[in-house]
Formats: sequence, C-alpha cells, structure tokens
Amino acid sequence: MKDIQTTRLENGLTILTDRMSGVRSATLGFFFRAGSRHEPDELNGISHFIEHTVFKGTPKRTSLDIAIEQDRLGGNLDAFTTHEETGFAIKVIDDQLPAAFDLIADMLANPRFDDADLESEQRVIVEEMKMLEDSPEEFLGEIFSREFFPGHPLGLSIAGTPKTVKAFDSKTTRKYHEQVFNASNLVIAAAGNVDHAEVVEMASGIWGSGSNGTALGELAAASPRYAAPIIIEQNENLEQAHLIIAVPFIAAADVKRYPADLLANIIGGGTSSRLWQKIREERGLAYSVGASTIMYQDCGLFSVFAGTSPDQVSEVVDITIAELKEVVQNGVTQNELELVKQQTRASILLGLEDSAGRAATLAQSEMLHGRQIPVEETLANVDAVTVDDVQSLANEYFKTETVAFAALGDLKELKIGRSRLAI
Repeated sequence: MKDIQTTRLENGLTILTDRMSGVRSATLGFFFRAGSRHEPDELNGISHFIEHTVFKGTPKRTSLDIAIEQDRLGGNLDAFTTHEETGFAIKVIDDQLPAAFDLIADMLANPRFDDADLESEQRVIVEEMKMLEDSPEEFLGEIFSREFFPGHPLGLSIAGTPKTVKAFDSKTTRKYHEQVFNASNLVIAAAGNVDHAEVVEMASGIWGSGSNGTALGELAAASPRYAAPIIIEQNENLEQAHLIIAVPFIAAADVKRYPADLLANIIGGGTSSRLWQKIREERGLAYSVGASTIMYQDCGLFSVFAGTSPDQVSEVVDITIAELKEVVQNGVTQNELELVKQQTRASILLGLEDSAGRAATLAQSEMLHGRQIPVEETLANVDAVTVDDVQSLANEYFKTETVAFAALGDLKELKIGRSRLAI
C-alpha cells in the first residue's frame, strides 16, 4: 500500500498509481464507470460502440496512425465493455508511458466520430453479433441473461442489437460520449515503473478542466428483479448441448464475497473441485464443466456451466443439483476449504507480479469500494472464512424456487421441471 498513491481532481477524475520496483513494464488503464446497464433501451450497445469507434481516428490521428502507433508501443492495447464499465489498457516499456498516454487520451477525449467511419464499424459489430450466435456457449449466456434479468439492462446484450447499433449516427454517438465518457466518470490507473506526479500532470493536461457530463450517481440503473426461468432452446445442428444452472447471489461489495468465491471454487472452480471430479473424471460426461460467480454492484449470480452430449444433459443436471443439495445439508469439509484458500492465496500473490493485474485491481477497488484494499486485508478475510460461513451462504442462496436452468442443443427429448431442480 505504501507504493499506491491517489489524486482526485475537482471534476471527479481519479488518478491511481502503484509503483513496482525492479520492473521495466508500465500498464496504463482508463476505466469509465459506465457500461451497458446504464444505457436507455433505445441506446442499448452504445458504450460498446464507442469502445470500438474511438479507434477510428481523431483530428490529429487517422485510424491507421492509431494502429501503427499501437503496434510500435508493443501492440498490447486492450479495450473492453462490460455491463458496468468500459475500459482501455496498454502495457508498455516504462519509457514509452508518455507516448501511450498521449495516444489513448487523444482517442478518448477527441474521437472524430465521422459518419462514414461509424457506418463501417456498425457492419463490423453486426458481424461480431453473428459470430456470437455461432458460439453456443456465448449465445446461451445471452439467452439466459435475458430471461434471468427480465426487463432490465443486465439482461440485454452488451453489444446491442442490429437495430440499435445501426441507429448510432455521429450526432447520437457524440452526445452520449460527451455526457458519459468524461472526467466525472473516469478512473486512470497505472502500475509498474511509474511516477505518480507524472501521470497526474499528463491527466490534468487533458481532463483538468471542469466536466459537463453526467456523473455516476445520475447514471445508476435500478436494481434488477430476478426470475427463475427454465429454458430449453432447440438447435439440432449442434453436436453438444450446453447448459447453465444458476441462482441469485451476492453483490460485489458484500462482505460475504470471500466465502462466496471459496464456495464456487469448491463446487466447480478447478480440477479438484466436486463437479470436475464427479462429472468429468469419474463419469466422463463432459470436457468442460465448472462453477463461477458474477458479482455486479447491486446483485450477482452463482452459476454452473457444462457442455455434454444431448442424451447426458439430464445426468449432468442431476449430479449438479445433488452437489448443491449436499453443500446445503452437510456443508463442505475443512480440507476442501483449506485447499481453495491456498489456491486463492496463490492467485492473489502471483498476480502482484504483473503490472497489468495491479492496474486493473487499482481501478476495480476504486470503482467498487471507493478505497484501496490492502493485500494483507484481503488475505486475512480469505483466511477467516469458516466451513460454517460457506454452508450458511449456501443455505441462504441455494433454494429450489430460485434455481434457473437454460440449455441449448438438440434437446427434443429433454424434460426439466422445477421438481428436478429441487435442492
């Protein structure tokens, strides 16, 4: 923590740095507290669209200039959009940090948004949507989210729809960019061989003046209501069937997030997990199977996913439900808990060696918790989790009436009712 510094400008811009001694790398990230859940329905997908189109050029750089400069810097410029944020990050040699900052800041502060460029990128994004539809696991995830979060932006595609995307002209895109992608919603995080004062000076030169944009509080979307759908989507052209079993879960800042992650790891987080061993190793029913958590600012979900032959879906469902029921009724063992604690500890400590991971952690801590959480605090909270904590969490959230199920494949014979999902 002694190497982490924070500066907050009056316009809302937050600048964070984490200096790492003995490295020559520097990771620079620009994270906006705005994602697809903050968009009105008619603008569904515009954050993702802006993420794409800032690469199309600025008054002083063409799209080719940006591409060449990106490659010259190492070619590691990554951009992404989630339901709750939009981010841009690059990892470079430390002496290239000013050049990297100038490039990304120019893209984000001064995008050209030319109509011809926007129309071209609309076609690219529609092709991206088609690609997702050709990926059964991802396509099932979209179907599932729509039904699990009915009538809420969390249930909508981050990319939008062909109809909404084709409506994003220069005027619409520029207006949303000015309102949302501004200093009041921006966190700049840098880690590695970086100097805090230098980063603050560079940021102030671009975003130091006041902001007329929409602050995070005004963007905040209403919390969703959960549904418990049972969805069987037919696609007889698939060799495998893909399935999701999920329940509502805790939010990202909840104090129970530590036992929540450990519970997910015990059930399906690695090769020694219960589902991996029982579904893959013992019975050979699936190549891919696991469990995970998704935690948003105000809600979350726990899910199990698997891909298997259509005639084996029922068996995979039965094994999964049996394991959830087992945790509710009998909890987990001390040995299981200690194993995933060690796994988590290793993941956290090894992640400290990577400037990209540390920059991302800076931003996530700021956006979710409003403070930097020391590694020692995180490790202590993980270590403090008991088997009773884990079972209590399972009892609270693993309930028959809230279990959701979705499957995609050649499943004409599959029958799944609420009784089969009983925990």
